[in-house]
Amino acid sequence: MKSPIYSRSILLTGAAGFVGSNVLIYLFNKYPNYFFTVLDALTYSGDIKNIPDYIHKARNFQFVYGDVRNQKIVDSLISRVDTVLHFAAETHVARSIYDDAVFFETDILGTQCIASAVLKHRKNIKRFIHISTSEVYGTALKRTMDESHPLNPQSPYAAAKAGADRLIYSYITTYKLPIVIVRLFNIYGKQQHLEKLIPRFITSCILNEPLTIHGTGQSSRDFTYVDDISRALDSVAHADKNKVDGEVFNIGSGKDYTVRGIADLVMKIMARHPTGKNKEIQYSRHAIHIGDRPGQVFRHTASIKKIGNTLKWCPQVSFRDGLEKTVYWYVDNRAWWNEKVHMRHVPIETEGGKTELH
Repeated sequence: MKSPIYSRSILLTGAAGFVGSNVLIYLFNKYPNYFFTVLDALTYSGDIKNIPDYIHKARNFQFVYGDVRNQKIVDSLISRVDTVLHFAAETHVARSIYDDAVFFETDILGTQCIASAVLKHRKNIKRFIHISTSEVYGTALKRTMDESHPLNPQSPYAAAKAGADRLIYSYITTYKLPIVIVRLFNIYGKQQHLEKLIPRFITSCILNEPLTIHGTGQSSRDFTYVDDISRALDSVAHADKNKVDGEVFNIGSGKDYTVRGIADLVMKIMARHPTGKNKEIQYSRHAIHIGDRPGQVFRHTASIKKIGNTLKWCPQVSFRDGLEKTVYWYVDNRAWWNEKVHMRHVPIETEGGKTELH
């Protein structure tokens, strides 16, 4: 609960997941005079161990096990905070193809519960940051995508997030709430679930399995290291209201990399790792191509001019440096991901009509 000794009280939904937990750690370490609350349902992609013990034991932290669709819990928590960072969502494109209902229920109805509670307790709320995604744009219609790019979601996941994005926008225009929408492009770093592209490549390499590439591997993505995402959200959370309230910001690197190029770079970094030079340890050095999945986006590259001009933010970690840090983290933390290996792939019927693991 909020106490007078704390200068700010922040609720982070879904912060047992990859991005949320990294942002929590960053903010917790930077702002010891803040109180932090995490609401998380601990679904398959959330892990209570993503939040370090020193945070769990701190007086200025509480973890609440619960679902963002539970209006009673959400109302109770939001009544006691002044800032909300809403990460909670189902996020994996491939899973949305065969089980879409939970995506619409969590991503849209859960977001509506959060938004209605913010409206109810608007006198207390300084800022509500809604975490959206670049997937709402669909395939890029131009080289870089700015915030005015049309929303053309191409998968059930993207459609659910687009629905949540527009739901939040309606609360901005109707109620003039202090809301900011951020559209995150692809992210990578420590503690990311193995179903995502880069951890899947890294763990396949460690396990001496071929790296599986969808389609030709020429589709490209804009990747940003998770520490840079934390810095960006810190800036958004503390910006002057006249600069950010009611605005939409892309957060990305402004650069794109092909999936095939990323696979090759992972294998190259792994070969240079100290254990990679040990002839007794075998790491995969080859990739295979399988059929492309439905709803695949061909290219995503962010225009980050708006957030750069408004908040003077830009990424500080290069893709090569961030990828090396990430590869080494997975090599050194095998105990963390060993229990999740069985969740790396889901069976999807590809565009060629063949069922393959994605």
